[in-house]
Amino acid sequence: MRHGAVINILAWIAAAGPRSRHRLAAGLFILMMFVCAAALLFPVIRPFSGVAASQALHIGGQFTLATPDGRVVTDGSFRGKWLIIYFGYTFCPDACPTALNDISVALKQLGPLADKVQPLFITMHPERDTAQVMANYVGSFDPRFIGLRGTREQTATAAKQYRVYYTVRQLGRDETPSITVHSSTL
Repeated sequence: MRHGAVINILAWIAAAGPRSRHRLAAGLFILMMFVCAAALLFPVIRPFSGVAASQALHIGGQFTLATPDGRVVTDGSFRGKWLIIYFGYTFCPDACPTALNDISVALKQLGPLADKVQPLFITMHPERDTAQVMANYVGSFDPRFIGLRGTREQTATAAKQYRVYYTVRQLGRDETPSITVHSSTL
């Protein structure tokens, strides 16, 4: 970052009103908490590919999924925005609604700065999470959320790119419900 850019940012912060500074501080605090949590959790993750521990752990990559209205989007569809991506499923009893609620609270605290952020919810159970179910579910947290779904293969590819663990297990015979066990990271 150039010296002039730092001065411009500091001048903008100084010129902002107390409310804007509080929103910025709250947003930065939440972002700092996510970064600290990630720093604490990632050293525990060991890649299965035999990658040396000294190499950087790459998280993220390309995906091609569909929105509830049928539009096909890729990771490139959101260029220019910060992405908050959460993998889960709509009938999750605890981790998913808690995480999505936390994200919606953070977006509200960011105020107008939230326009630079795009929250995405990618289902890990596309057979059960239909387009309509996804639209209703993400819309209940914040209208800025975009629910994404794909085939089993597309979902598995996206999850692998973002180092998300999940497995769908039947609780009994074919007619009984299934349970999805998954990691919970942003």
